[in-house]
Amino acid sequence: MSNALAIASVTAVLKDLLNNGLIDHNLASSVGDVTVSALPPDRINVKESNETSRLNLFLYQVTPNMGWRNIALPSRDANGERVSNPPLALDLHYLLTAYGAEELHAEILLGYGMQLLYETPVLTRAAIRRSLAPPSSVTSGGGLPPALEALFTSELAEQVEQIKITPHSMNAEEISKLWAAFQSNYRPSAAYQASVVLIESRRTAKSALPVRARGIYVVPFKRPVIEQIKSQENANAPVVADQPILAGHNLVITGVDLRGDDTRVSVGGIEVIPTIADVSDTQISVPLPTDLQAGVQGVQVIQRVLMGSPPAPHRGVESNLAAFVLRPRIDAVNVSQLQGGGDNPRAANINLVVAPNIGVAQRVVLMLNELIAPASPPAGTEDTPRAYSFIAPPRIQLSPPTSPPVSSGSITIPVTGVRAGTYLVRVQVDGAESPLGADALGRFNAPQVLIP
Repeated sequence: MSNALAIASVTAVLKDLLNNGLIDHNLASSVGDVTVSALPPDRINVKESNETSRLNLFLYQVTPNMGWRNIALPSRDANGERVSNPPLALDLHYLLTAYGAEELHAEILLGYGMQLLYETPVLTRAAIRRSLAPPSSVTSGGGLPPALEALFTSELAEQVEQIKITPHSMNAEEISKLWAAFQSNYRPSAAYQASVVLIESRRTAKSALPVRARGIYVVPFKRPVIEQIKSQENANAPVVADQPILAGHNLVITGVDLRGDDTRVSVGGIEVIPTIADVSDTQISVPLPTDLQAGVQGVQVIQRVLMGSPPAPHRGVESNLAAFVLRPRIDAVNVSQLQGGGDNPRAANINLVVAPNIGVAQRVVLMLNELIAPASPPAGTEDTPRAYSFIAPPRIQLSPPTSPPVSSGSITIPVTGVRAGTYLVRVQVDGAESPLGADALGRFNAPQVLIP
C-alpha cells in the first residue's frame, strides 16, 4: 500500500506522462515552447506579454472509492484494539486545461493531451517507478525536482491495485459552476478520474495466530419454543399447570424442540443444568434455584453446540423468553410485643418466616383477613370479617452499613389498629402473593395467627 504522498505522486506521474508525450511528438516545432504544469487555474496568468502555450493538470476533487471503502472493516475488536489497517481508498478527479499563446494552440495541445491519456488507461508500475525515480549519484539527477524528491518514497508502484485513468463527462452547467469556483477565465478543458489510490496506515495492529486446522459443522437450525410453564412439588408429585409455583418446586417447561446437544435453562438469569433424564424434545424439568427471589421471573432454554476436538460447547440458539410468578410461602407466623386489651384495637409485631428469602429492596405487604366460622342463618353486616393490610418498613439502612445487605427469610412487620381475633395471613412480595390453604370443603384455613 502507498502512503500519504500517493496523491501528489499520481499528479507527478501524470504530469511527467504529458510532458514526455509532448516532447515525443515534437510539438515545439508547431506551437513553440510548451509548459506542462499542475497549478490551480487562478494562479495561471494569461495576460502576460510573453505568455507561452501551456497544458495544465489540476486536481479539483478527491472522493472516497465506493468499492474499497469497507475493505478490512471492522478495524478494531470489542476492546478497542486495532486488528487491521484498512486502506484509505480515494478517487482523484483532474481537469486537463489547454492555454494557447496563439490561435489554435490550445486546441492542438488539448488534442495531444487527451490522446496521451487515452492511450495510457493504466499507470504501469514501471512508468510510476521511472517518473518517481530517486536521485542517483551516477546521473546528474532523478526524475523529480530536488524539492519533490521525497515522492519516490510514496510506494505508489507497490500498491495492490493499479491506477486507471478514465475520462469523465461534464455538462455545461457543471463546467460553468466549476470555473466560477476557480474565479478564473474559462479555457477548453477535459475531465478525468484516476482510480484508485490506496493509502494505508503504518500503525501496529494485533494479529491472531494462523489457523492450523479447520472444522466445518452443519447442524439443522431448530429453535426451541416454550409453550407453557408448569410446576411439580417434588420428583414424585404430579405435574400441575395451574398450581402456585413455590420455593422448592420443580419447574416443568413444555414446548417444541427443547432438547439439544448441550441444553441449559436460564431461570431469572441463573443458569440451571438439567439432568439428561429430565430433558426431552417436548419437556424439561429443573429444580428452582434456591437463591431465586419471589416475583415475576423469566425462563429461557439455551442450546449450546458442541464443536472442536475434544468437543467443547459453543453458543448456539435460545428459545423465546417465557415468564412465571414465583410466589412466597409462609412457613411460620407469630405475634410479639402485643399492646392493648379489652375492646380496644391492638398493636403488635407480626413475625413471619417466608420462603424464598426476601431481598432488602423488595416491597412487602402483609394482609390480614379475619377468620369467622360460617353461621346459619348468615350473620348480619355487623359480623362482616375485618381485613387489614400493612406495608413493611424499609430494610435498607440510610447510613453506610457495616456489611453488605443480604436477603433474609425472616421479616417483622408492625401492625396497629387491629381488633382481637383469628386472622388468615398473606404476604405480597413484589406483587407476588402467598397462597392460602383450604379444608376439604374448599374453605381457607391456613396460615392463621391469633391476636388476643
